[in-house]
Amino acid sequence: MLHRHATAACATLTAVGALVLAGSPGVVAAEAPAPPSIPSAAGTPGADKPSPALLDAMQRDLGLTREQAETRLKNEAEAGARAGRLQNALGDRFAGAWVSGPVSATLTVATTDAADKAAIKAGGAEAKVVRHNLKRLEGAKAKLDQGSVRTKTTDAPVWYVDLRNNTVTLEAAKASAADVFLTATGVDRALVQVKATTERPRPLAHDIRGGDAYYIGNARCSVGFAVTSGTQQGFATAGHCGQTGATTNGHNKVAQGSFKASTFPGKDMAWVAANGDWTATAYIKGQGDQNVEVAGSTEALVGASICRSGSTTGWHCGTIEQHNTSVSYLQGTVKGLTRTTVCAEPGDSGGPYISGTQAQGVTSGGSGNCKDGGTTFHQPLNPVLQEYGLTLKTNAADPGDSGKAGGTWAAGKVYRVGDQVTYDGVSYRCLQAHQAQPGWRPPGAPGLWQRV
Repeated sequence: MLHRHATAACATLTAVGALVLAGSPGVVAAEAPAPPSIPSAAGTPGADKPSPALLDAMQRDLGLTREQAETRLKNEAEAGARAGRLQNALGDRFAGAWVSGPVSATLTVATTDAADKAAIKAGGAEAKVVRHNLKRLEGAKAKLDQGSVRTKTTDAPVWYVDLRNNTVTLEAAKASAADVFLTATGVDRALVQVKATTERPRPLAHDIRGGDAYYIGNARCSVGFAVTSGTQQGFATAGHCGQTGATTNGHNKVAQGSFKASTFPGKDMAWVAANGDWTATAYIKGQGDQNVEVAGSTEALVGASICRSGSTTGWHCGTIEQHNTSVSYLQGTVKGLTRTTVCAEPGDSGGPYISGTQAQGVTSGGSGNCKDGGTTFHQPLNPVLQEYGLTLKTNAADPGDSGKAGGTWAAGKVYRVGDQVTYDGVSYRCLQAHQAQPGWRPPGAPGLWQRV
């Protein structure tokens, strides 16, 4: 008898440590509609087809009406494309982009040159003139990442580029720990803001009860997203859940597969190769028996809504605070995480984060709980797919090539903002980070590709 694993469909989530989101705000007042920009068809594919489960969770956790939740997802998808165009145009003057407002009607793009303000406004965004470009801030953060290998960071556990404040923020439980860390790395202190914190993030990988899970010996963790490697099926999850070669059993305690690759600390990524009794699907488990379809992996902007499925706490939503965050766990530093306000608790580790229909990452760790609030971090999915050569499982149909189509664009490849490809003799530049899906060819995906 086949044990059909709902990999992403049933997004088994379980295991460990603690996480969380702040209390839900009240229902917001109506917000002025976003100015006309790119038509919905040009936004992220699938943005106009959110699942009922995701909309329900957004209403509950973000204090929105159903109409506001739907509008927010569309605005965020279209803002991502506008931000990509402006980032490509500004080059080294670009200092970040984020959305704001109850329905994400406002896109802000930061630049180091006031002369760019008119162009930014014409591109459908509010302009903010700042002192430091993104490259400089990311360079400072990279120094902290490098320094964390040789410096104890237990009392200064989190650092990230804060786009909205144009700074690198270092969260520290002790001011002296921050001082030691900054001195050891030689980072320009004019670029750094030290923020007091009492949080102690930790991986969520402990043996717990309940929920749909997969098991590694006596420990449990959560399935993230279904993936394939050629004909091999499996799923992405957190690296701290198991070492390469460790065997797994599914939620029903039936033999499931083994860790094909795992990295932790440094990164928190892994993938499990399933045996032939399990079938990958393009879904994650929603509220109750609802399934939430995964259409792709387009990375959402800072400020965008994001939801998480977990075996302990079910569906919860929040917003993206920062990308490229470094977190110092007791086991070592993990770089490149995304910091969110979504709540989670022990047992949610390794589980999926999604914005609209777009896969974002797998639960790494955090602090707090879903009663009192806290912070969570997830390992972005696109680097997992790229690192291990995996393809995200979706229901995207391949329309087939017509005529002389060809070039350097390839389905299954992970692209970043600014990457350039050719297709059918025409050049295109990437607007939003994503793994290319068969039906997302550049000519038909203007929300992802800009003709140049």
